[in-house]
Amino acid sequence: MSTSKKIIVIGAGICGLSSAIWLRRAGHDVTLIDREGPGAGASFGNAGLLAQWAMVPVNTPDLLSTALKYMLSPKSPLFLQWSYLPRLAPWLARFVSNANEDTCRRTVEALIPLITDSVDQHRALTRGTLAEKWITTSDLGYAYETRAAFEADAYSWAIKQEAGMTPEILEGPAVQDAEPILGPATQCLARLKGHGHITDPGRYMQDLAQVLQDEGGTYLQTEAVDITLSDGRISQVQTLQGSLPCDHAVLAAGIWSKALMRKLGVKVHLEAERGYHLHFKNPSQTPRNPMMVSKGKFAVNPMASGLRCAGTVELGGITKGPSQRPLELIKRHTKLVFPSLTYDSVEEWMGFRPSTPDSLPLVGELGKTGVFAAFGHQHIGLTAGPKTGRIVAGLVDGQRLNLDLAPYDANRFQISTR
Repeated sequence: MSTSKKIIVIGAGICGLSSAIWLRRAGHDVTLIDREGPGAGASFGNAGLLAQWAMVPVNTPDLLSTALKYMLSPKSPLFLQWSYLPRLAPWLARFVSNANEDTCRRTVEALIPLITDSVDQHRALTRGTLAEKWITTSDLGYAYETRAAFEADAYSWAIKQEAGMTPEILEGPAVQDAEPILGPATQCLARLKGHGHITDPGRYMQDLAQVLQDEGGTYLQTEAVDITLSDGRISQVQTLQGSLPCDHAVLAAGIWSKALMRKLGVKVHLEAERGYHLHFKNPSQTPRNPMMVSKGKFAVNPMASGLRCAGTVELGGITKGPSQRPLELIKRHTKLVFPSLTYDSVEEWMGFRPSTPDSLPLVGELGKTGVFAAFGHQHIGLTAGPKTGRIVAGLVDGQRLNLDLAPYDANRFQISTR
C-alpha cells in the first residue's frame, strides 16, 4: 500500500475519470475537477466504439497523396478552415513529416499495447459498479461499396492482421443477410469478431463520476485556471472556487490541457481535430453491430438512446462554431448506406479531439513537477482511457510498469515559454 497523497485530477473525460478512480483505489485522496461536468466534451460526443483495431494512425505513408485528393474533392471527409492555416502550419508540418513508413510502424507498435485490450480494461474499471451496464461486447463491420474498395485498404488491413485481427469478408446478398439495415450501395462487409462498444458515452461518464464518489473520491465542477509550483514542484491548483493544495496533479483536460501547459511554462504541440456526430432519435432500424462506413470515414453505433453516426476530420481550431459541410457529408452517406432509415429527430454535435503530430498521447510526469499528463489521444481517447488511467496511477505510486512508456513521453514536444 502506497503512502496516501493528495491528488487533483483536472478533466472529467474518460482519461481523467479513469485516472481518478484508479488513484482512489490505490488509497489516495483524490479530487476530480471539470468546468462543465463529467463527459461534457469529446468523451460525450464520440462514436462510443472501443476501437481495439485502431492501431493505424492517420498519418500513414500515403498521407500527402490522400490529403491532396481529399482537398480537391468537395465530397471528401477531410475539411480545413483556411483562415486557421497560418496557426496550424507548424503542427501540420510536423504531422506530415511523420507520414513515413518507419515512423508509422513505430506508432503502430506503440498503439498496440495501449488499445488492444480495451474491452478488458473498461470491464476492470467498472466491474461491480453502476457503470458496467454501458459496456457491450460486439463485432465490428467495415462497410465498403465493393471488394475493390476493401482491397484498396490493404495497407491498414495488413497491419491489423499482423496484430491478430483477420476479417471475415462478406459479399453480395450475404452483406444484407448479416446487416439488413445496409442497402445495395454496400456490396462488401469486412467483419472483425470480439470487440465492444459503449451504449451511451455521456451517461457512462456520469456514472463513472458517481463511482469515484461512491468509492470515497471528490468531484467538483469548477475550472482550473493556474498551477502553482513551489521549488519546481506542484503545490496548488488554482480554480475559480479557490486554491486546492495537492502533492500531485493529473492533467487530463483534452485540448484544454494546452493552455494549462502554458501555465507551467511549456508549449506543447497539440491541435484539435474537430469531430462531428449525428444522433438519430427513435430510428426505424439499427445495425446488429457497430460499423465503419469506409467512404464517409465515420463510425455507426447502435446506442441506448438512438443511432449515432460520428466521424470526419476538420482542422480549424477551437474558437469557431460547427461547420455544416461535415454534417452534410455524414447525412449524405447515412442516407446512401441506410436507404430505409427513418427517425423522429436528429441531434447535431461538434467536439475537439486533442491530436499530437505523431498520433500518440502524452502520458507521464512533466519533468519533475509532480504533474502527470494524460491527454492527446486523438481518435482513441475512449478506447485507451482506462489503461491510461491505470498507467498514471502506477506512475504516481512509483511502480515499475511492464510497458515501454517512451513513445508516450510527456516531455517529448516541450518548448519552454519562460
